[in-house]
Amino acid sequence: MASFSLGRRRVLPGFAPTLGFTLFYLSLLVLIPLSAVFLKSAGHGFQAFWDAATTPRVIASYKLSFGASLLAAAINLVFGLILAWCLVRYEFPGKKLVDALIDLPFALPTAVAGIALTALYAPNGWVGSLFVPGGALAPLFGEEGLKIAFSPLGVLLALIFIGLPFIVRTVQPVLEDMEAELEEAAASLGAHRWQTFRFVVLPTLLPALLTGFALAFARAVGEYGSVIFIAGNIPLVSEITPLMIIAKLEQYDYVGATTIAVVMLVFSFVLLLAINALQAWTQRRGAKR
Repeated sequence: MASFSLGRRRVLPGFAPTLGFTLFYLSLLVLIPLSAVFLKSAGHGFQAFWDAATTPRVIASYKLSFGASLLAAAINLVFGLILAWCLVRYEFPGKKLVDALIDLPFALPTAVAGIALTALYAPNGWVGSLFVPGGALAPLFGEEGLKIAFSPLGVLLALIFIGLPFIVRTVQPVLEDMEAELEEAAASLGAHRWQTFRFVVLPTLLPALLTGFALAFARAVGEYGSVIFIAGNIPLVSEITPLMIIAKLEQYDYVGATTIAVVMLVFSFVLLLAINALQAWTQRRGAKR
Protein backbone atom coordinates (compact mmCIF):
# COMPACT_ATOMS: atom_id res chain seq x y z
CA MET A 1 0.00 0.00 0.00
CA ALA A 2 2.83 2.38 0.83
CA SER A 3 4.52 1.79 -2.50
CA PHE A 4 1.19 2.22 -4.28
CA SER A 5 0.49 5.56 -2.60
CA LEU A 6 4.02 6.78 -3.30
CA GLY A 7 3.59 5.89 -6.97
CA ARG A 8 0.53 8.13 -7.22
CA ARG A 9 2.15 11.18 -5.67
CA ARG A 10 2.74 14.18 -7.92
CA VAL A 11 5.23 17.01 -7.67
CA LEU A 12 2.56 19.57 -8.57
CA PRO A 13 -1.00 19.71 -7.14
CA GLY A 14 -3.91 18.02 -8.84
CA PHE A 15 -5.44 18.98 -12.16
CA ALA A 16 -8.08 21.34 -10.79
CA PRO A 17 -5.76 23.60 -8.68
CA THR A 18 -3.11 23.63 -11.42
CA LEU A 19 -5.61 24.55 -14.13
CA GLY A 20 -7.19 27.19 -11.92
CA PHE A 21 -3.85 28.85 -11.18
CA THR A 22 -2.91 28.69 -14.88
CA LEU A 23 -6.13 30.38 -15.97
CA PHE A 24 -5.82 33.01 -13.25
CA TYR A 25 -2.20 33.77 -14.19
CA LEU A 26 -3.04 33.88 -17.92
CA SER A 27 -6.03 36.13 -17.34
CA LEU A 28 -4.12 38.51 -15.11
CA LEU A 29 -1.15 38.95 -17.44
CA VAL A 30 -2.67 38.47 -20.91
CA LEU A 31 -6.46 38.31 -21.23
CA ILE A 32 -7.42 41.24 -19.00
CA PRO A 33 -4.92 43.73 -20.54
CA LEU A 34 -5.87 42.69 -24.08
CA SER A 35 -9.56 42.96 -23.26
CA ALA A 36 -8.99 46.44 -21.85
CA VAL A 37 -7.33 47.48 -25.12
CA PHE A 38 -10.28 46.23 -27.19
CA LEU A 39 -12.86 47.85 -24.88
CA LYS A 40 -11.01 51.17 -24.85
CA SER A 41 -10.74 51.30 -28.63
CA ALA A 42 -14.43 50.41 -29.07
CA GLY A 43 -15.69 52.94 -26.51
CA HIS A 44 -16.09 55.78 -29.02
CA GLY A 45 -17.87 53.89 -31.78
CA PHE A 46 -16.92 52.26 -35.04
CA GLN A 47 -16.50 55.50 -36.99
CA ALA A 48 -13.92 56.88 -34.55
CA PHE A 49 -12.15 53.53 -34.62
CA TRP A 50 -12.07 53.48 -38.42
CA ASP A 51 -10.89 57.07 -38.70
CA ALA A 52 -8.03 56.49 -36.27
CA ALA A 53 -6.96 53.22 -37.89
CA THR A 54 -7.01 54.29 -41.54
CA THR A 55 -5.21 57.63 -41.71
CA PRO A 56 -2.55 57.64 -44.46
CA ARG A 57 0.26 58.01 -41.94
CA VAL A 58 -0.92 55.03 -39.89
CA ILE A 59 -1.50 52.85 -42.96
CA ALA A 60 2.04 53.61 -44.14
CA SER A 61 3.33 52.48 -40.74
CA TYR A 62 1.36 49.22 -41.06
CA LYS A 63 2.92 48.50 -44.42
CA LEU A 64 6.41 49.17 -43.14
CA SER A 65 6.09 47.28 -39.85
CA PHE A 66 4.43 44.14 -41.19
CA GLY A 67 6.18 44.14 -44.57
CA ALA A 68 9.64 44.64 -43.10
CA SER A 69 8.94 42.09 -40.35
CA LEU A 70 7.89 39.40 -42.84
CA LEU A 71 10.83 40.14 -45.12
CA ALA A 72 13.31 40.16 -42.23
CA ALA A 73 11.95 36.84 -40.93
CA ALA A 74 12.19 35.33 -44.44
CA ILE A 75 15.81 36.49 -44.83
CA ASN A 76 16.68 35.13 -41.40
CA LEU A 77 15.03 31.85 -42.35
CA VAL A 78 17.62 31.32 -45.09
CA PHE A 79 20.74 32.67 -43.44
CA GLY A 80 19.80 31.38 -39.99
CA LEU A 81 19.55 27.87 -41.43
CA ILE A 82 22.96 28.25 -43.09
CA LEU A 83 24.51 29.54 -39.87
CA ALA A 84 22.97 26.77 -37.76
CA TRP A 85 24.17 24.20 -40.29
CA CYS A 86 27.75 25.51 -40.11
CA LEU A 87 27.72 25.53 -36.30
CA VAL A 88 26.46 21.95 -36.09
CA ARG A 89 28.15 20.21 -39.01
CA TYR A 90 31.59 21.87 -39.21
CA GLU A 91 34.55 22.63 -36.99
CA PHE A 92 36.41 25.90 -37.55
CA PRO A 93 38.51 28.38 -35.56
CA GLY A 94 36.39 30.70 -33.44
CA LYS A 95 33.33 28.46 -33.55
CA LYS A 96 32.54 28.94 -29.85
CA LEU A 97 32.86 32.71 -30.25
CA VAL A 98 30.45 32.74 -33.19
CA ASP A 99 28.04 30.53 -31.26
CA ALA A 100 28.14 32.97 -28.34
CA LEU A 101 27.67 36.02 -30.58
CA ILE A 102 24.40 34.55 -31.89
CA ASP A 103 22.79 35.40 -28.54
CA LEU A 104 24.07 38.98 -28.52
CA PRO A 105 20.74 40.50 -29.69
CA PHE A 106 19.07 38.78 -26.71
CA ALA A 107 21.46 40.28 -24.16
CA LEU A 108 22.06 43.68 -25.77
CA PRO A 109 19.65 46.47 -24.78
CA THR A 110 17.57 47.40 -27.78
CA ALA A 111 18.49 51.09 -27.55
CA VAL A 112 22.18 50.19 -27.60
CA ALA A 113 21.63 48.01 -30.65
CA GLY A 114 19.80 50.85 -32.40
CA ILE A 115 22.53 53.37 -31.66
CA ALA A 116 25.25 50.93 -32.81
CA LEU A 117 23.45 50.15 -36.07
CA THR A 118 22.83 53.84 -36.72
CA ALA A 119 26.49 54.71 -36.13
CA LEU A 120 27.51 51.94 -38.51
CA TYR A 121 25.07 52.55 -41.36
CA ALA A 122 24.59 56.35 -41.17
CA PRO A 123 25.90 58.36 -44.14
CA ASN A 124 29.03 59.18 -42.12
CA GLY A 125 29.36 55.68 -40.63
CA TRP A 126 31.92 53.03 -41.51
CA VAL A 127 29.56 51.09 -43.77
CA GLY A 128 27.04 53.79 -44.72
CA SER A 129 29.76 56.10 -46.06
CA LEU A 130 30.64 53.49 -48.71
CA PHE A 131 27.19 53.82 -50.31
CA VAL A 132 26.63 57.59 -50.32
CA PRO A 133 27.76 59.72 -53.29
CA GLY A 134 31.53 59.68 -53.33
CA GLY A 135 31.73 56.33 -51.55
CA ALA A 136 33.49 53.30 -52.97
CA LEU A 137 30.28 51.34 -53.62
CA ALA A 138 28.01 54.26 -54.55
CA PRO A 139 28.42 53.87 -58.37
CA LEU A 140 26.74 50.45 -58.13
CA PHE A 141 23.48 52.18 -57.13
CA GLY A 142 23.43 55.19 -59.43
CA GLU A 143 24.30 58.81 -58.93
CA GLU A 144 22.52 59.13 -55.58
CA GLY A 145 24.05 56.00 -54.13
CA LEU A 146 22.17 54.01 -51.50
CA LYS A 147 20.77 55.39 -48.29
CA ILE A 148 20.73 52.73 -45.57
CA ALA A 149 20.11 54.48 -42.27
CA PHE A 150 17.05 56.74 -41.93
CA SER A 151 15.15 54.72 -44.54
CA PRO A 152 13.03 51.53 -44.72
CA LEU A 153 16.23 49.62 -45.52
CA GLY A 154 17.63 50.62 -42.13
CA VAL A 155 14.47 49.33 -40.46
CA LEU A 156 14.88 46.03 -42.29
CA LEU A 157 18.49 45.68 -41.16
CA ALA A 158 17.55 46.32 -37.53
CA LEU A 159 14.79 43.69 -37.68
CA ILE A 160 17.16 41.16 -39.25
CA PHE A 161 19.64 41.80 -36.45
CA ILE A 162 17.18 41.17 -33.63
CA GLY A 163 15.44 38.20 -35.31
CA LEU A 164 18.39 36.04 -36.38
CA PRO A 165 18.88 34.22 -33.02
CA PHE A 166 15.32 32.87 -33.07
CA ILE A 167 15.94 30.92 -36.28
CA VAL A 168 19.35 29.63 -35.28
CA ARG A 169 18.35 28.53 -31.78
CA THR A 170 15.23 26.67 -32.95
CA VAL A 171 16.95 24.86 -35.83
CA GLN A 172 20.25 24.08 -34.10
CA PRO A 173 18.92 21.43 -31.63
CA VAL A 174 17.03 19.64 -34.41
CA LEU A 175 20.16 19.48 -36.55
CA GLU A 176 22.16 18.15 -33.60
CA ASP A 177 19.62 15.35 -33.04
CA MET A 178 19.33 14.47 -36.74
CA GLU A 179 20.96 11.17 -37.58
CA ALA A 180 23.67 11.45 -40.22
CA GLU A 181 22.89 7.88 -41.32
CA LEU A 182 19.75 9.13 -43.08
CA GLU A 183 21.79 11.38 -45.36
CA GLU A 184 24.37 8.67 -45.91
CA ALA A 185 21.62 6.22 -46.88
CA ALA A 186 20.17 8.71 -49.35
CA ALA A 187 23.61 9.28 -50.88
CA SER A 188 24.23 5.53 -51.14
CA LEU A 189 20.96 5.20 -53.06
CA GLY A 190 22.17 7.74 -55.61
CA ALA A 191 20.56 10.94 -54.34
CA HIS A 192 22.32 14.18 -55.15
CA ARG A 193 23.04 16.76 -52.44
CA TRP A 194 19.99 18.83 -53.36
CA GLN A 195 17.77 15.75 -53.42
CA THR A 196 19.08 14.71 -50.01
CA PHE A 197 18.39 18.15 -48.60
CA ARG A 198 14.97 18.44 -50.27
CA PHE A 199 13.58 15.01 -49.37
CA VAL A 200 15.49 14.03 -46.21
CA VAL A 201 16.76 17.08 -44.34
CA LEU A 202 14.15 19.74 -45.09
CA PRO A 203 11.05 17.75 -43.99
CA THR A 204 12.70 17.17 -40.62
CA LEU A 205 13.70 20.81 -40.21
CA LEU A 206 10.50 22.38 -41.53
CA PRO A 207 8.55 22.51 -38.21
CA ALA A 208 11.55 24.09 -36.45
CA LEU A 209 12.02 26.55 -39.31
CA LEU A 210 8.38 27.61 -39.13
CA THR A 211 8.61 28.00 -35.35
CA GLY A 212 11.69 30.18 -35.67
CA PHE A 213 10.02 32.19 -38.44
CA ALA A 214 6.98 32.83 -36.24
CA LEU A 215 9.15 33.88 -33.28
CA ALA A 216 11.31 36.17 -35.42
CA PHE A 217 8.24 37.75 -37.01
CA ALA A 218 6.51 38.29 -33.66
CA ARG A 219 9.61 39.93 -32.21
CA ALA A 220 10.08 42.15 -35.25
CA VAL A 221 6.48 43.41 -35.34
CA GLY A 222 6.69 44.77 -31.80
CA GLU A 223 10.30 45.96 -31.93
CA TYR A 224 10.81 49.59 -30.96
CA GLY A 225 14.13 50.41 -29.29
CA SER A 226 16.51 49.15 -31.96
CA VAL A 227 14.46 50.61 -34.82
CA ILE A 228 13.60 54.20 -33.92
CA PHE A 229 17.21 55.39 -34.09
CA ILE A 230 18.08 53.91 -37.47
CA ALA A 231 14.63 54.53 -39.00
CA GLY A 232 14.84 58.31 -38.88
CA ASN A 233 11.05 58.38 -38.26
CA ILE A 234 10.20 60.20 -41.47
CA PRO A 235 6.39 60.49 -41.85
CA LEU A 236 4.94 58.18 -44.52
CA VAL A 237 8.43 56.76 -45.18
CA SER A 238 10.15 55.22 -42.17
CA GLU A 239 7.70 55.40 -39.26
CA ILE A 240 6.93 52.06 -37.62
CA THR A 241 3.59 51.29 -36.01
CA PRO A 242 4.88 51.09 -32.40
CA LEU A 243 6.20 54.63 -32.86
CA MET A 244 2.73 55.77 -33.93
CA ILE A 245 1.32 54.33 -30.71
CA ILE A 246 3.90 56.22 -28.64
CA ALA A 247 3.15 59.43 -30.57
CA LYS A 248 -0.59 59.05 -29.89
CA LEU A 249 0.06 58.50 -26.18
CA GLU A 250 2.25 61.60 -26.01
CA GLN A 251 -0.67 63.56 -27.51
CA TYR A 252 -3.04 62.02 -24.90
CA ASP A 253 -4.96 60.41 -27.76
CA TYR A 254 -5.66 57.17 -25.93
CA VAL A 255 -8.40 56.10 -28.33
CA GLY A 256 -6.06 56.46 -31.30
CA ALA A 257 -3.26 54.60 -29.50
CA THR A 258 -5.48 51.68 -28.48
CA THR A 259 -7.04 51.56 -31.95
CA ILE A 260 -3.65 51.14 -33.61
CA ALA A 261 -2.72 48.57 -30.97
CA VAL A 262 -5.89 46.57 -31.72
CA VAL A 263 -5.14 46.55 -35.45
CA MET A 264 -1.62 45.31 -34.74
CA LEU A 265 -2.96 42.60 -32.43
CA VAL A 266 -5.49 41.36 -34.98
CA PHE A 267 -2.99 41.25 -37.85
CA SER A 268 -0.37 39.57 -35.66
CA PHE A 269 -2.83 36.95 -34.38
CA VAL A 270 -4.00 36.13 -37.90
CA LEU A 271 -0.47 35.74 -39.24
CA LEU A 272 0.72 33.71 -36.26
CA LEU A 273 -2.34 31.44 -36.44
CA ALA A 274 -1.65 30.88 -40.14
CA ILE A 275 1.98 30.00 -39.41
CA ASN A 276 0.98 27.66 -36.57
CA ALA A 277 -1.62 25.98 -38.78
CA LEU A 278 1.03 25.46 -41.47
CA GLN A 279 3.39 24.04 -38.86
CA ALA A 280 0.73 21.62 -37.59
CA TRP A 281 -0.01 20.56 -41.17
CA THR A 282 3.66 19.80 -41.85
CA GLN A 283 3.90 17.77 -38.65
CA ARG A 284 0.83 15.72 -39.55
CA ARG A 285 2.16 15.20 -43.06
CA GLY A 286 5.52 14.07 -41.68
CA ALA A 287 3.83 11.65 -39.27
CA LYS A 288 1.87 10.05 -42.11
CA ARG A 289 5.11 9.36 -43.93
